[in-house]
Formats: sequence, C-alpha cells, structure tokens
Amino acid sequence: MLDKNMAQNTVMTRGIRGATIVSANTSEDIKDATVELTNEILTRNSISTQDIAFAIFTLTKDLNAAFPAKFARLHCGFEMVPMMCYQELDVPDSIKMCLRVLVVTNTSMAQNDIKHIYLKGAKVLRGDLEDGGVKL
Repeated sequence: MLDKNMAQNTVMTRGIRGATIVSANTSEDIKDATVELTNEILTRNSISTQDIAFAIFTLTKDLNAAFPAKFARLHCGFEMVPMMCYQELDVPDSIKMCLRVLVVTNTSMAQNDIKHIYLKGAKVLRGDLEDGGVKL
C-alpha cells in the first residue's frame, strides 16, 4: 500500500466533468459556451493541455449548429488533444440546450480534489457537488 506522500506524487488518469447551458443554437453561442466551460475547467483544476488524454463533448438534440471540439481546438489550446462530439441521450423532461464535457487528464490530484464545473442552468445536474465541485 502506498503511503500518503507517495500517493500524492503518483500520476493518475482522472475525469473532469462539466456542463453549461447554451443561449441559442448558433455557432457563435456554442463557441462562447465551449470556450467559457473549457477554460474554467482548465483554470480551476490547474491543467495543462499537454496532460489531457482526451475530451468528449456532448450536446442535447436541440444544439446542432457547430461542433464544440472545433472551438476547444481553436480557442483553448486543444490542438493536439483527441476529441469527439456526440449527441446526448434524449431523455424525456431532461435539461435542454445543454453542452457537456468530459476531460480526461493525467494528474497527481486526488479524486476528491477534482473540481467539476457546472455553469448557468446546468448547476441543477449535480447539486451534490456543492463542496466537491465548482458551481458558478
């Protein structure tokens, strides 16, 4: 078993979740939401894009004007990060106009130190993260 100091220096692969609400189904609004959410995840978790293994973006079915990965690549330094975009499962009565992301990174941060980011109306998705995540 690793002692506490060794565990803190061990690099692990961790997932960081985030979500936000997009104002309208336009390329510009998807860009703005993607850049804001992605930059907030990077800043709040002190992540370098060099440490990101991959990122997965999803959009609810009412958002199809642009690929979020394009904007992460152009505006957030994700040029070499493998990314995919998917349509979110359309569950009845689920949140609308929602952009979600899963950033998988190599980090020495403990699982409970990861700051998951939920912006705007997407805060309702993870009300349980009041202390373990950042809600703006």
